[in-house]
Amino acid sequence: MRVLVTGGAGFLGSHLCDLLIGRGDTVVCLDDLSTGRRDNIAHLAGSPQFTFIEGSVLAPIDIAGDFGGVVHLASPASPPVYLARPIFTLRTGSEGTLNALEFACDKAARFVLASTSEVYGDPLVHPQPESYWGNVNPAGPRSVYDEAKRYAEALTTAYRTSVGADTAIVRIFNTYGPRMRPDDGRVVSSFINQALRQAPLTVFGDGSQTRSLCYVDDLVRGLALMLDSGEPGPINLGNPVELTVRDIAELVRQSVGSLSEIQLHPLPEDDPTRRRPDITLARTLLDWYPRVPVEQGIARTIEWHASTLGEELAS
Repeated sequence: MRVLVTGGAGFLGSHLCDLLIGRGDTVVCLDDLSTGRRDNIAHLAGSPQFTFIEGSVLAPIDIAGDFGGVVHLASPASPPVYLARPIFTLRTGSEGTLNALEFACDKAARFVLASTSEVYGDPLVHPQPESYWGNVNPAGPRSVYDEAKRYAEALTTAYRTSVGADTAIVRIFNTYGPRMRPDDGRVVSSFINQALRQAPLTVFGDGSQTRSLCYVDDLVRGLALMLDSGEPGPINLGNPVELTVRDIAELVRQSVGSLSEIQLHPLPEDDPTRRRPDITLARTLLDWYPRVPVEQGIARTIEWHASTLGEELAS
């Protein structure tokens, strides 16, 4: 299959490109490099199965040839980035999704939208099943990302119901692993970067809020299964093992062997206090569940960050 991956030079996108090429697919990666990085896909440059196009989903997508699938990952996902670029984030979720859907329809290709657990907001239902409508503040600071994804889901659904497009929606919970930027602003990358530098680990609130961490290899395997299926979704992809933020900080500190102290800071507005996916649908419909234990995934991620930091210090 020939697959377009928007945002393919990003954290998730580059790992998905690896998986698809590894199983024999041909991949076209479209990325404007606003958050993605060339380094993430440099190892694919010589592959005849891989093409990189530097471009934005905010413009109509015009790529010649047949395509069997489109996986739409293009979107800022890092809180510092989307808070700094709110209008760009909203446009990417709306105009960018529209352009990706139009391209998929023109090619008669299956379209997979990478949505997010943030559509559930600060949930009043726990764990979060796909049937839960969410508790989102549409005018809060995080709304630029939350509402961009909620709109993208609505638009994807409308294309399916009104024009018969072959669409699918996955809701991605906290994912971590190699190639996530050290300044990404999410718990695992932030803690590892701080611990490696022997800097204080920044915990917001009292650290009792929870996250469910899914290793990137598991997550992109779920994306590929959704691409291959006929399921419309939405389907949650994430790890149902729930950890407090303080537990994650302690795990990172111990795994690094760091003497960093843990510093508490005020909880940001609308920061979700609990996150845990109900993955019953993923297990039943896709035969998908996470395989990589958190301790093993954290160790792999630390190794990558340590190597990257070493290269930075050497230069």
